[in-house]
Amino acid sequence: MTLPTKITVIGAGSASFGENTLSAIVRSKKLRGSTLALVDRNAQSLEIVHRLAERLNREWNSEMNITAHSHHAEALAGSNFVVNAIEVGAREGLWKNDFEIPIKYGVRQPYSENGGPGGFAHAARNIGPIMQIARDMEQACPHAWLINFTNPMIRICDAINRHSSIKAVGLCHQIYAGYAMVGVALAKELDIEVPEGLTGMHAAMDQHPLQHRVREQIVPLINIRAAGLNHFTWILSIQDRRTGEDLYPLFRERFFELDPNFEPLTRDIFSAFGLFPVPGDTHLCEYLPWLSDPVTKPWERYNIRLYDWDLFASIRDFELDRLNDMANGNMTVEASLDTDSEGALEMIENVAGGSTHYHLAANLPNVGQIDNLPYGCTVETPIIVDGAGIHPVHVGTLPEAIAELCRRETTVAQLGVDAAVEGDREKALQCFLLDPVTTDIDIAKKILDDYLTSYKEYLPQFWK
Repeated sequence: MTLPTKITVIGAGSASFGENTLSAIVRSKKLRGSTLALVDRNAQSLEIVHRLAERLNREWNSEMNITAHSHHAEALAGSNFVVNAIEVGAREGLWKNDFEIPIKYGVRQPYSENGGPGGFAHAARNIGPIMQIARDMEQACPHAWLINFTNPMIRICDAINRHSSIKAVGLCHQIYAGYAMVGVALAKELDIEVPEGLTGMHAAMDQHPLQHRVREQIVPLINIRAAGLNHFTWILSIQDRRTGEDLYPLFRERFFELDPNFEPLTRDIFSAFGLFPVPGDTHLCEYLPWLSDPVTKPWERYNIRLYDWDLFASIRDFELDRLNDMANGNMTVEASLDTDSEGALEMIENVAGGSTHYHLAANLPNVGQIDNLPYGCTVETPIIVDGAGIHPVHVGTLPEAIAELCRRETTVAQLGVDAAVEGDREKALQCFLLDPVTTDIDIAKKILDDYLTSYKEYLPQFWK
């Protein structure tokens, strides 16, 4: 059965995400004959991805109508789904600045992507253009689902959900870091082959394929139920898919038998709070108040690795060249048959087709799925997708200490969102002062002023 629909992908020129989402949608037999609108402001990237999409469309006989647009406003009319993957960039250079600016004032963030002062700067840059997309959707396709991949996930989804009438769901693959760590701990019991050289869940090029090999083996064997905030979720249950056995007690025992250098921050948090945090040390560190002390330097003790900005910037250029070779017919597209849209395809196929799908993790407004987190805040839980839409699964109550950590981050995120939407410097400062990275009011003011000045072209709302 085919389900012709219209899908608009904004940020389609992304070298990695664009290819994965694009190929997953085009090869879907259920979406055959649909309209696919590709949007990217980078003319070169858009042209390459458009040609690649047309090649896939021909060779896979997808019968899609594919269009390319330099601005989202040209593409939105009639859309049933809008996939957002934009990033105000160049991403790596700005991220590096987000990290380095606070260092001038003695503040060393653990990662600087989604939490801390850097999380505010990152979100504020992206919120402006994303809110414009939401405003234009309200006029052109008010009933469409916005499927968001842009980080910081909590803040972007919160901005759309609280400051527009658009339905938004945020998707992230980080739940699989939890699967991989369970696989490492229970390797003997579940007959998992752990590849030599796997040292953790950090975003390092040498680790990605090793993590993926464990993930491929473990996912068919167990079911994990997790809940919390994006990049700050907690495993509630681990069940053997074959026998129904509760594996959490055994996992707890085996994880603490691993090398103490394997995800040491996760190890300490698991020990102290009783539930296992999903994302791995380099994401977990952003939301905790014990990672930024300039005297004890806990980032050294926990070996928190920074993102390799220069390496990933160079890889981005390499990937675009590879896509161009595929678009020109100089490379096979065989590998595109196995790409994963990270959930976008599942959302589109099941809403459009009226079928039912259980998804491990997605970000939606809290309408009671987590009892002791604020109503309306963006939370991450399992979901059910069907013809009526995207629905959260009720998971109950988090342990109170964990809920309090999540409530703090929710408050910080919402203050930052309101500041970015309204151009309100007072709320921006409050966001900094409640963030666990910040310990001095005067320094918080200096960092905020430096960010707003350095990024004035991206943050005009603060310069009215």
